[in-house]
Amino acid sequence: MGNKDDTMKYQIPSRRTFLKMVGATAFTAMCHQHAAKADQTKSRPNIVLVMADDQGWGDMAYNGHPVLKTPHFDSMAAEGLRFDRFYAAAPVCSPTRGSVLTGRHPNRFGCFTWGFPIRPQEITLAEALKSAGYVTGHFGKWHLGSVIEGSPVNPGASGFDEWLSGPNYYDNDPTLSRKGKAVETRGESSMVAVDAALEFIQKHKDSSSPFLAVVWFGSPHKPHRASEEDAALYKGQKEDTQHFYGEITGMDRAFGKLRAELRELNIHENTILWYCSDNGGLPKIGSTGGRGNKGSIYEGGLRVPAILEWPARIKQPAVTAVPCNTVDMYPTLLEIAGVNMDKQPPLDGIGLTPLLDGKMTKRPEPMGFWDYPPKTKRGVPGEKWMQELLKEQQEGKPVADRSRLCLDAGEIKTQYAEDDFNGHAAWLDWPWKLHRIERDKRPVHFELYNLKDDPGEKRNIRSKHADKVDAMKSQLERWMISVIHSLNGEDYG
Repeated sequence: MGNKDDTMKYQIPSRRTFLKMVGATAFTAMCHQHAAKADQTKSRPNIVLVMADDQGWGDMAYNGHPVLKTPHFDSMAAEGLRFDRFYAAAPVCSPTRGSVLTGRHPNRFGCFTWGFPIRPQEITLAEALKSAGYVTGHFGKWHLGSVIEGSPVNPGASGFDEWLSGPNYYDNDPTLSRKGKAVETRGESSMVAVDAALEFIQKHKDSSSPFLAVVWFGSPHKPHRASEEDAALYKGQKEDTQHFYGEITGMDRAFGKLRAELRELNIHENTILWYCSDNGGLPKIGSTGGRGNKGSIYEGGLRVPAILEWPARIKQPAVTAVPCNTVDMYPTLLEIAGVNMDKQPPLDGIGLTPLLDGKMTKRPEPMGFWDYPPKTKRGVPGEKWMQELLKEQQEGKPVADRSRLCLDAGEIKTQYAEDDFNGHAAWLDWPWKLHRIERDKRPVHFELYNLKDDPGEKRNIRSKHADKVDAMKSQLERWMISVIHSLNGEDYG
């Protein structure tokens, strides 16, 4: 990546001196060239990525939920591009967020489950777009490392110019980190993130540089604490259900404000607004798109709601059943922005621009999933940690627990064998989905489903399609070996 400050190394001569040196014609040509470059930069779309925390595919009114009120999501689903088969790269939060920023399956950089950081060696979406002149901001849940100043994996170290972020999910009136400094905020949690993003957007809307705003809500993650006005819409439900539904409606209300403000600022035409969730629905209270829930490699843990709006390019409402994945966001956005990164490590995502243009009716490549059980777990009690950080900063004390800075995030301490396929993996080549399950040194178990005929993954037809199983097994295991090579650090040579 080039240094955006390289041009500051040279003194620019005065206009009079310059005219004497090269002549008026050359000077005029240079001005035209500079203006054309500025126009090209500005013609690139603004990008706003919004993500829910634990919203299942069925937790939307437009997907048929009988109780939930999501009028703003419904409106965008009716007017933009609605994805009916969109997948999170992982069945829990941190890994999926890492997939959005890298275009890679999160096991490639050791983000096996919640609480594991991104590696600083990874090229992030923010870094890539900055190389093309974008200004970048992150607002809301981070959960890919630290939000403390000096960490190699805080949002600033990961390419974001401006950020107001929390280490994990957050609730109403949250204490968040503004570029490493703890600040107390007031308001409904999703609205806090949207208001911060809108402040950033308003600041840069007239700039010659386009912007990337990443808005990651902390809802509807447990514990459910909806605002009074949102919970009141669901009187008659159990108290926890009132707050769960209310948090989703709170997200909808905040999202509606964001969408309306893009129109008010007259920048919505050339702004990509892309919404999805980080994993499938919660057990007992959430609604999923199939078997299982959050934490599962079955459809219910991976299939999530997703909608995209970009009026300048997507002129008519559309619905697609082409399988898409959060790993596709990185290559798609880089392609749109015209960015090619040097030393780009292997990607798992594909560019979706043909889909945006209505020219993709089938996914050209399969997609892999792999829930690898880590040897350790990492809890991130975000609210507690932020209160402690606030107190330390108010008292002028250094961070007491240095482990929270994730200073070792880039260290590759373990080497994995090429046949270490532990956990639950799957290979989706629509409509076929092969599951490979290996746990506790028990014999490997395979399951095969035809999702078109059996969307609930209820009928294992492995024995009827031995050739299909063999072919997909071979593809899956080749992909898993590739993931292990990345995990062992071979992409960073």
